[in-house]
Amino acid sequence: MTLHLADEAATAALGAQLARALAPGLVIYLSGNLGAGKTSLVRAVLRGLGYTGKVKSPTFTLVELYVISNLTIYHFDLYRFNDPEEWQDAGFRDYFGTHAVCMVEWPEKAAGVLPQADLRITLQIQDSGRSAEIKANTEAGKLCLMLLQETG
Repeated sequence: MTLHLADEAATAALGAQLARALAPGLVIYLSGNLGAGKTSLVRAVLRGLGYTGKVKSPTFTLVELYVISNLTIYHFDLYRFNDPEEWQDAGFRDYFGTHAVCMVEWPEKAAGVLPQADLRITLQIQDSGRSAEIKANTEAGKLCLMLLQETG
């Protein structure tokens, strides 16, 4: 699935759609260059779930936790990692499982040790907006993508 996101409102709309398609246990990779809109998309997902608090990039904290109703979301930013082993040393494996949604920016920084993505979202700056390419890698990801397309 490829979408053109003309502006911030389009990114917010995609985030709201994705919020309605989430299920505990999903692992979502967010790829793209600096400034491509990865954190903006996570913020839009959280807003779509009804979260009204501050949403900050976890670039320095590495992970931010959000509990919204009965859904737990971990937002990771692995940009500062220099070696995939840093992910294991940080103890992040325990965060992944059937109870939470894990949204991971810069997943390539932990290649080989990070659990497989159910969905991979690649954002790219394109003309005056952005493009979003969404791919499902698992059955859970396919279900999420199907629900995302239905809510669109």
